[in-house]
Amino acid sequence: MTLRPRLPDVLVAPLAFAALKLALHTLAITHWGYFRDELYYIACSKHLAWGYVDQPPFSIALLALNRALFGDSLVALRWLPALSGAATVVITGLLVRQLGGSRFAQALACLCAVLPPVWLAVDHFFSMNAFDTMFWSLAALLLLRALDAGRPRTWVALGVVLGLGLLNKASMLWFGGGAFLGLVLTERRRALLTPWPWVAAALAALLFLPHVAWQLQNGWPTLEFMRNASQSKMVRTGFVSFWTQQALVMSPATLPVWLIGLGALLASRRARILGIVFLAVAALLVASGSSRPNYLAVAYASLFAAGGAAIERAAAAHRRGWLRPATLAAVALAGFPIVPMGLPLLPVERHIAYTRALGLQIRAQEHTRESDLPQVFADMFGWEDLARRVARVYGSLPPAERAKCAIFANNYGEAGAIDFFGPRHGLPPAVSPHNNYWLWGPRGATGEVLIIVGGDRDDPHSDFRSVVLADTTSCEHCMPYENGAPIFLCRGLNQPLSRRWAQIRAYR
Repeated sequence: MTLRPRLPDVLVAPLAFAALKLALHTLAITHWGYFRDELYYIACSKHLAWGYVDQPPFSIALLALNRALFGDSLVALRWLPALSGAATVVITGLLVRQLGGSRFAQALACLCAVLPPVWLAVDHFFSMNAFDTMFWSLAALLLLRALDAGRPRTWVALGVVLGLGLLNKASMLWFGGGAFLGLVLTERRRALLTPWPWVAAALAALLFLPHVAWQLQNGWPTLEFMRNASQSKMVRTGFVSFWTQQALVMSPATLPVWLIGLGALLASRRARILGIVFLAVAALLVASGSSRPNYLAVAYASLFAAGGAAIERAAAAHRRGWLRPATLAAVALAGFPIVPMGLPLLPVERHIAYTRALGLQIRAQEHTRESDLPQVFADMFGWEDLARRVARVYGSLPPAERAKCAIFANNYGEAGAIDFFGPRHGLPPAVSPHNNYWLWGPRGATGEVLIIVGGDRDDPHSDFRSVVLADTTSCEHCMPYENGAPIFLCRGLNQPLSRRWAQIRAYR
């Protein structure tokens, strides 16, 4: 008789719902094309460094390794974000057990971790945001375990996770600040009298130090990027609008669970610190008035876990066994119809019709007009056609001009598209003043012959001897500023591009 190893009870529900999330992402993994940021990340992965204008190095280094092993297909790019999202589901289930919940509480919390449109969206394509949610959730679990057990190795693990989280996205500083505030304001402050929280903080700082050194060496570009983005790019958000959008991006179906969970955390002497982390970060974002919904979305795993455990306790205390299946059914029935808001499961025309019929709209986050799709989906259209159109202009040049022609793109999406799709059409690498492309410089471009992609169609480009509107882009469903964007053929810049480079930097 062969004995099969039995899956630990603590993992049954988390792994089942993680598999459900992976199945949803598998259904959508190749839909609609490369996302703008994926093209930019691929370009960054060819220039490994300890930092970038708009991100730390972790996700870029991970992408470089992933590309070396599996290539650049959509499946190759997107399996890691999907796996990270599935890991967040499992971590949510483990948080439930740490908070005293059982299998029903795990099932409810993990179901809530599957449903949020914002989590589905960021886990659909490669970016640092997919890993950010996982790091925050894991940090919450390790913080609670470290405080409960006091084991040095758990504090060390927390320090490593915080450090890696910082190398992925600097907003992990918010978690650290919220955790410190929570320690000071609760009975957990006794932990500060031991060396281990300080060891965890020191270890995180040590891991983050190379990126800080890179920032210093390059003139703190991320601070300039953040300042410019908040002042001119991001839509201002008031208190009511902020929380309305939170309810929408996290799925209205999960709202009762995470509200109950927040109350349960704040009422718990043992886990109050996690509620304080959430409220501290929320207060910071509301006060800033210009934040994306996903900035706070990373902090919800502990609320889902606490909500599941609290509802489970209420059902047991009142001997209402029907409450458990009824709650799961209600959340599922209300939540799954909203899933396409965060994941491109349908053909694009059906998706547009379906989401309009839902009557729910995620507010635009930037000062730009959106297409018939929200930006998170619109930025998956038009890139290969843009490269083809630029290639036609490039191919029309005499050989002598083609040899010294450079492609100048106004933003990193256009530049990333040229760099990714361009080689199959014989195009040279793109240059751009946008974010990290500016740091890479003009790449030998002189300005004698430039194909300029994007920008204002009415711009006369008076610094050139000759300017011809050679073509315009055309892309259905893309962002409006990418549809009909000009492609200029410019000759004779009045001074070398290398001398102009310092004047055209665009960190935003």
